[in-house]
Amino acid sequence: MTDLIRQLTSDLQEKIESFKPQLEIRNVGTVIEAGDGIAQVEGLAGVQSQELVEFENGVMGIAFNLEKDRGRCYHSGGLSDGF
Repeated sequence: MTDLIRQLTSDLQEKIESFKPQLEIRNVGTVIEAGDGIAQVEGLAGVQSQELVEFENGVMGIAFNLEKDRGRCYHSGGLSDGF
């Protein structure tokens, strides 16, 4: 039993030492309101006017009318399904 514990400990230590985390930076916002092809979004600080944005359900949009902490996006429909 002791040999099994040593082997498990050794294997676990190897896994821990060889672990390499993968980091990904994403700009994520929140849809406040959606309707008639326009979504009001907040939290996309890095978005620029006319930039493509992708919503969680795969719908694509174009950013416009950007304010300090909010913006609006034209979208191709289908956003109301998530609300």
